[in-house]
Amino acid sequence: MARFAPAALAAALLAATALAFLYTESLKLTPSPILGTRVLPKVISPVCNCPTDSAVIAFRLREADVVGVEIIDGDGDVVRNLALRESVPRGAVSYVWNGRTDLGTTLPEGSYRPRVRLRRQHRTIVLPNPIRVDTTPPVVRMTRLVPRVFSPDGDARRDRVVVGYRVDEPSRISLYVDGKRVVVKKGRKTEGTIDWFGRSDGEPLPQDIYTLRLGAVDVAGNEGGPTRSKPVVIRYVALGRTSVATTPGGRVAVLVLSDAARVTWKLGARTGVARPGTLRLRAPLQPGRFTLTVTANGRSARAAVLVRSPPP
Repeated sequence: MARFAPAALAAALLAATALAFLYTESLKLTPSPILGTRVLPKVISPVCNCPTDSAVIAFRLREADVVGVEIIDGDGDVVRNLALRESVPRGAVSYVWNGRTDLGTTLPEGSYRPRVRLRRQHRTIVLPNPIRVDTTPPVVRMTRLVPRVFSPDGDARRDRVVVGYRVDEPSRISLYVDGKRVVVKKGRKTEGTIDWFGRSDGEPLPQDIYTLRLGAVDVAGNEGGPTRSKPVVIRYVALGRTSVATTPGGRVAVLVLSDAARVTWKLGARTGVARPGTLRLRAPLQPGRFTLTVTANGRSARAAVLVRSPPP
């Protein structure tokens, strides 16, 4: 009988291999017990305290079963049990994973997968939907800010500020003015520019000095920044001084600062048009207090003109 043992063993191995092959092929032909798998979002940050701090794992069961759901790492080790032996009817089912272990500790950055165990069907299925854990905030830099003085008055002359940026990973960039977010850049390019037209909540801001900075939020929801604040000036029209003393019919010289091509002025009963720069006028002939008004694109600046008679 001993001489027939090797042949019998070989036959048994062949039979086992054939049975395994048939079982594998039958599984391929059997409809999957899980349908409509959906895992969103694909990238999460357990520390961001934002809508992307956890992922929803959703699927449908063809038949009721006792379900176990695990999260495994790249080596196939279980890092979190979402369900152990849960009786689930056929239909839709979902679980939430927050990127943490059973003890509540944050997992290292990396890719993880949901694994489903169906006890009654003796099936274990790793879902083809990786979840990436990312806890590192993006680093954003302001690379350009021009011009530093602008006039958002709609005349197409220095109407906007252009802010250049560079970020180390795809992120959504926001522009903050005096600490308030006023512009959110569309898309997630790692390099580009943001335009600011001197508005907040849809309204134009008054003439003043403002500080600009940038912030960034990556795909996982990690917030990076802010960058160092830098000042810009909104200036529609400004005068070099707010009061001028002169004599009747004397010279009046006032520096006019504006990006407009032309400004209009009014002093007493007289009016005129001039270019920005030093405005030189004749004072009224009678003594008194007058107002010099200079207007550019609907915005005005004023200075007091004090006309005094010379001493006898």
